Amino acid sequence: MAELLALADDEARALWDGLELGYTESTGHPLLRREIAALYETVEPDEVLTFAGAEEAVFCLANVLLGPGDHAIVTWPAYQSLYEVGRAAGADVALHELHETNGWAIDIDRLRARVTPATRLIVVNTPHNPTGMLADRATYEALVEIAAESGAHLLADEVYRSLEFDESERLQAGADALPRGISLGVMSKAYALAGLRIGWLATHDRDLLARLAAFKDYTTICSSAPSEILSIIALRAGPRVLARSRGIIAANLELLDDFFDDWADRFTWVRPRAGSIGFARLTVPGVWIDDWAAELVQTEGVLLVPGSQFEYPGNHFRLGFGRTDMPEALGRLEAFAERTLR
Repeated sequence: MAELLALADDEARALWDGLELGYTESTGHPLLRREIAALYETVEPDEVLTFAGAEEAVFCLANVLLGPGDHAIVTWPAYQSLYEVGRAAGADVALHELHETNGWAIDIDRLRARVTPATRLIVVNTPHNPTGMLADRATYEALVEIAAESGAHLLADEVYRSLEFDESERLQAGADALPRGISLGVMSKAYALAGLRIGWLATHDRDLLARLAAFKDYTTICSSAPSEILSIIALRAGPRVLARSRGIIAANLELLDDFFDDWADRFTWVRPRAGSIGFARLTVPGVWIDDWAAELVQTEGVLLVPGSQFEYPGNHFRLGFGRTDMPEALGRLEAFAERTLR
């Protein structure tokens, strides 16, 4: 908190010092929506709607857009709500499975074949959770074209956006790419402010935003007043906040490169191209990742997320490297591996 407040400009500091803890505007603080809109090329402040984190945004969007008889396509493995909320709303949700053998890349031809006249929503998460995949520009442009031709909305889950290892590879935001494009953003990942619980949807589809705002009246109604002001401070100091996050990730990634080189006969992974997570695989015959990870957390206090938690088969696990204590965690993991896998 102290580090963040130290970044406040005079206006934002005055907002913080004079903050009243009443209800806020249901669509989001006007200055917050302005700062979020500035993250995009073509989005206006009134084309942004804030939520209590990205989770509420996904919940509202799926319930507003999808129902019985509708069809959606979701890249997978994925954050569970991206596909399960649509299913709960009664829609037919098809999973577009990504594969390690082709670098977790989106298969455009296979995805296009899944589109039906009932397809209302296509969901792509890039940078991707849990693999760290970043779609190449040609693939992304083809995906935009598919959505435009089908008349479906394209939800671009961009919660790890701005954490590309090569900034020149950053993709155009979904909200900027097409009229029915929707960008999902949050303060939790790149800005490292998960406790604020501020997320948003940005889109040129103002009718959709109005429907979402009406639905939100039955969930959180409005955001936390302190969180809104703290988010304004962070967004205005974006270059410094993001540089901090990218610095942590870059240093940790070097350590992981060395680890996976040294343990190439026990683990494999497709090196991420963006974000702070990767989807590695334990390759030791007869050792099941669920059991190994459970013993690891019990004995060393180091938590991995087995692929089974994403309903993904095999021996994969999600590994996060966005924390400053990752070097210590990696040391404990390696010590455990020495005892159990050599």
